[in-house]
Amino acid sequence: MALGGLTVNGSSVAWNESEHCKLLEGLVPDQTQLCKRNLELMQSVVNAAKQTKLICQLTFSDMRWNCSSIELSPNFTPDLLKVTPLPEPVPQGSYPHAPVDPLLLKFLDQAFGGGGGCGDNLRYGLQMGSAFVDAPMKSSKFGTQATKLMNLHNNAVGRQVLMDSMETKCKCHGVSGSCSVKTCWKGLQDLPHIADELKSKYLAATKVIHRQMGTRKHLVHKELDIRPVRESELLYLNSSPDYCARNPKLGSYGTQDRLCNKTSLGSDSCNLMCCGRGYNVYTETLVERCQCKYYWCCYVMCKKCERTVERYVCK
Repeated sequence: MALGGLTVNGSSVAWNESEHCKLLEGLVPDQTQLCKRNLELMQSVVNAAKQTKLICQLTFSDMRWNCSSIELSPNFTPDLLKVTPLPEPVPQGSYPHAPVDPLLLKFLDQAFGGGGGCGDNLRYGLQMGSAFVDAPMKSSKFGTQATKLMNLHNNAVGRQVLMDSMETKCKCHGVSGSCSVKTCWKGLQDLPHIADELKSKYLAATKVIHRQMGTRKHLVHKELDIRPVRESELLYLNSSPDYCARNPKLGSYGTQDRLCNKTSLGSDSCNLMCCGRGYNVYTETLVERCQCKYYWCCYVMCKKCERTVERYVCK
């Protein structure tokens, strides 16, 4: 998915001429045609892509692979092209990299979302999102048949997560918040919640192989091929490096100079994040507002306070 082209070139486009679609680097022909036929939606798609980049990096900020390479889209590095797991030895288990197209996460909440009384038109949004996101899988240049099948499966999992995230939202109307009248609608949960749900599936993703079954090849469980692949689980094909050291050929940025948590036992701990290399300690002085007082009416005055904190950075 051309997140890079959407967020960089797309931000400076008025989206009132079909020629603007040619400015988006990385789109396949079918995506360009969808863009031309739906110009009124493209600014929302651009906004969704921006949010997705940020939430991806936030969601994986505590792991060795931290979604940094998404900034290079559509020129993806091998960590995003080879469909690999991330075998980090953390208490929760391994972290497989089973990509779901990031734009899918919030496509409709931005593009067709309601709120404030109008329900999110999720059905229409998923149809559009599916057409746009799955289009590269029809291209002969995209990759192997196994990679296409894996991506189509994972994209479908992402769409199901969106459907499952629908909830009833209500707003009260009335004097002094009496809620004498209540307006309710169906809407998507917020993006961090959806990203966390996908990350949970990512942590439990299944390794598969492309195997002949009957007259066609299918993706089947690597170890338990008697069990069919579940529609709700994310899949990956290949094992990956540990992402400890920088290796451009593998798409690894390494973890040198990454912040770590000295007291954590999880993937952000200094032992795991720094891959046993150790860490450096430095202090940082923060200036914050403090001792705030409210004055009637109507302003707040605060003092400025300094405090020193320790930071831990991987060697």
